[in-house]
Amino acid sequence: MKQVVSISLGSSTRNHTAEVELMGRPFLVKRIGTDGDLNKMIQFIHENDGKVDAFGLGGMDLYIQAVDRRYTIRDALKVARAARKTPIVDGSGLKNTLERRVVEYLKKETNVLDGRKKVLVASAMDRFGLSQALEEAGCEMRYGDLIFVLNLPFPLRSLHSLALIARLAVPIIRLLPFTMIYPTGNKQENSRPRHARFFQEADIIAGDFHFIRRNMPPELHAKTIITNTVTPADIGMLQEKGVKMLITTTPEVAGRSFGTNVMEALLVAYTGSKAELKPAEYESLLQELDFKPRLVPLAPKGAR
Repeated sequence: MKQVVSISLGSSTRNHTAEVELMGRPFLVKRIGTDGDLNKMIQFIHENDGKVDAFGLGGMDLYIQAVDRRYTIRDALKVARAARKTPIVDGSGLKNTLERRVVEYLKKETNVLDGRKKVLVASAMDRFGLSQALEEAGCEMRYGDLIFVLNLPFPLRSLHSLALIARLAVPIIRLLPFTMIYPTGNKQENSRPRHARFFQEADIIAGDFHFIRRNMPPELHAKTIITNTVTPADIGMLQEKGVKMLITTTPEVAGRSFGTNVMEALLVAYTGSKAELKPAEYESLLQELDFKPRLVPLAPKGAR
């Protein structure tokens, strides 16, 4: 049985183990959180390098995709370099293929994107493929990179605008401690509502779940959420807030949707590759697996 481990900078309360089957082959998948401890991540990878088939880098991204340029995050590179034998991936390769396919599926098979929907993406640099596909689908976009990363209440309305700002800001942001960029450890379990009006103005809220959870207001009445990495407890919380529909870009595995880093690590382990795959390889595997998003209608709060 092949083993895939997602070593995460996130909270250990979300740890999970599952046995899954991928195209007839069994896999043991583990998610291990280090509660924001970067050194603990590095130590774990050192100790298990060569003993598992693929690592997923969870709770942090290795790259920032600034539209037409990709920048490496310094703290994440320190972690990734600890793996010398086992391939380590952060999910970015899969995001740009899988999440585009999700938007295509929603357009063809559902009415979720009918009309000119107002969409808030928590961070387009974290979800570039999803953002570009939604923009191309005719949605009225708001990108929250300045709002939720830099705490500046200025939504960006196009990826072109994001690219101009990113070329100035990202070379500096990539050097910051990762804890200043993204919620880590127990911050992932706590909500700190900010800039609620941008959530309330949107029909659809999309992007990384921890960014969404960290900043979302107490009420999200009749909203649709497009995200991933949710647990049953997360779904219950969203229902309490009045969310109408939850869409996860990764399929359900053993009662939850794993992050793209886990799914990418699964595909890398399946192929036996020693590095991340090329976009065409991910596309071919996704076609073969016929991955579909999970759509979870949520009853109105208080409904029986």
